[in-house]
Amino acid sequence: MQIFLIRHPRPRLESGICYGQLDIEAEDPQPVAKRLRTLLPAATPIVASPLRRARCLAEALHAQARVDARLMEIDFGEWEGRRWSEIDRRLLEQWASDVLHFVPPGGESAAMLQARVIDCVDSLRAEHAERLALVTHAGAIRAALGYWLQLPIDEWSQLPLGFGSISLLEIDGHVGLPQTGSRQAAAQLRYLNR
Repeated sequence: MQIFLIRHPRPRLESGICYGQLDIEAEDPQPVAKRLRTLLPAATPIVASPLRRARCLAEALHAQARVDARLMEIDFGEWEGRRWSEIDRRLLEQWASDVLHFVPPGGESAAMLQARVIDCVDSLRAEHAERLALVTHAGAIRAALGYWLQLPIDEWSQLPLGFGSISLLEIDGHVGLPQTGSRQAAAQLRYLNR
């Protein structure tokens, strides 16, 4: 199955602000949608995060785009909308020492984000046999790529993803993962950041 992972356009927000699930406007999605349409096969179903910056691009790409809250960006809880420089330095250091499991006050960890994104993609794979496009956020895309490409958090959390970019992940079959006992599909990254 082909999964096109699309990051939303650049948010209209000054730099230095924490904005995981903060629902903010983004730049005009029409130019991004026009470029992306040339890269998406015709009639590709589209599912998006309900946050405006992703949903508006999905709607520009497809009149019947669906939304799924499991595709939202990581929840930074009490940090949302605050300047990074105003967040307690000790908490940021705790996060840096355990990026996968640290939970910001009132938020979620990267592991929690990854679990809900994987749950979403697995359920969508059951509905769609050939291809699917997901319009979402850098954190959700990185979490999906990290899982299916079996990358450690230090690698997947740093994958470069441009605003309005598209990446193609192909997933086939299932392979058992002895360390977790779970089943995971074999996957290949065809391209990143087009």
